[in-house]
Amino acid sequence: MAEEATRSRLGRGLAALIGDVGEESQSAERAKTQRRLPIEFLRPNPRNPRRTFPEADLAELAASVRERGVIQPILARALRGAGEAYEIIAGERRWRAAQRAGLHDVPVVVIEATDEQSLEYAIIENVQRADLNAIEEAQGYEALAIEFKHSQDDIARIVGKSRSHVSNTLRLLKLPEPIKSYIRAGKLSAGHARMLVGQPNAEALAEDIVTRGLNVRQVEALARDEGKKPSKGNHARKPRGKDADTLALEKRVSDALGLKVSIDHREGAGTVHVQYRDYDQLDEIVRRLERRG
Repeated sequence: MAEEATRSRLGRGLAALIGDVGEESQSAERAKTQRRLPIEFLRPNPRNPRRTFPEADLAELAASVRERGVIQPILARALRGAGEAYEIIAGERRWRAAQRAGLHDVPVVVIEATDEQSLEYAIIENVQRADLNAIEEAQGYEALAIEFKHSQDDIARIVGKSRSHVSNTLRLLKLPEPIKSYIRAGKLSAGHARMLVGQPNAEALAEDIVTRGLNVRQVEALARDEGKKPSKGNHARKPRGKDADTLALEKRVSDALGLKVSIDHREGAGTVHVQYRDYDQLDEIVRRLERRG
């Protein structure tokens, strides 16, 4: 019964432990365990599934922390036999940003947790915040399966996802390392990655997707047109290259907009795909189109 209660609590996420600021119903309970600890007392969790901390994201969070402090406490557990040392369970990004911001101490909620629970909490927080790339998420699930003998049904219940989601995510670990690198770098989405599993020419197709900036729907259309639907025994052909006129037109439109443009043209019709980095660039595209309307 105790184990089932723990699973139920995990399935609901971390709200009961670290919640949001202003939730009065939890403030009294948090006050019993929350404290401020010197930054140097904290240690990163070697089991943390999140391995990637983009420089731009850390710089942005550090600026916010410098102005407002760390609003949501870090979740940690005491390290036995290590004196005043605590291992971060959830909140390593906040801890890193606090160091950059020059803070001397941070708010911490200290709990008792086994190695297994520590990994589960770390995965849950990162999955709920969508902080993990697909490979990091898959490696977290794999650790639960291998280290702690969890079935895919167990993992799905723990993290609050469907079993099919867990299964499909784990399959991404079968992809070649160059494709995993694209996923870690954010050049390929989880949707792209799932379509590449089982493809005999997966690396060539991944490179084509990245080079041409194709979205998932365009890749699906490409797979249909070229007989590349992922399936066992289906030997898909390498994508056809673009002709010189199309490449020249792409460059012309890209230079005019100052943005990366991909043109897919077949039999008198096609699509134009414009990549933008943020809402400001999207607004500028809309303004230019409206001026020509």
